[in-house]
Amino acid sequence: MRYADGPVAECEIRIAAAAPRVWELVGDIGLPVRLSPELHRVEWLDGATAPAPDARFTGHNRHPKIGEWQTVSQIMTVAAERELGWAVLDTGGRFGAPVEDPAQALATWRFVLEPAPGHVLVRHSVRIGPGASGLSVIIARMPDREEQLIEARLAELRTGMEATLKGIKALAEGDSPGEPAYTR
Repeated sequence: MRYADGPVAECEIRIAAAAPRVWELVGDIGLPVRLSPELHRVEWLDGATAPAPDARFTGHNRHPKIGEWQTVSQIMTVAAERELGWAVLDTGGRFGAPVEDPAQALATWRFVLEPAPGHVLVRHSVRIGPGASGLSVIIARMPDREEQLIEARLAELRTGMEATLKGIKALAEGDSPGEPAYTR
């Protein structure tokens, strides 16, 4: 597995709720702040207040090995009750030259909803690269460990995605997400 190949992590969960309720939660860019171990703050940019094509938001992240960083994400896909996708850009140039082009995103994230009678199947995925990121910087220092580093990062991302999906499920199904399991 190589960084240049755009490694992918994907998780899914079946939620016993109506698609509009699940979509309301998936479309709330602030919700993962409560659920994710890495994302700590978000805010819409340029007057945006909800997902729309080309809308942007800032994400403030923290990782024990990488430190703190900020990214700008651009909404790429919005299909109500079906799909939300965004490209994470390094507009500040933390990991190399500043990136404004979504085709050179450091990661691309998606939620895909598949409504069915009595439930919604939600898939959450991330594709790493092709743009530079904290992971690519570490790989450049240890190229002989590229595959191991990618596998470790994908495992971390899966853990965060699973926590996010479980939190969405709890909220959509009307359960409190619980203090220790889903909030910091």
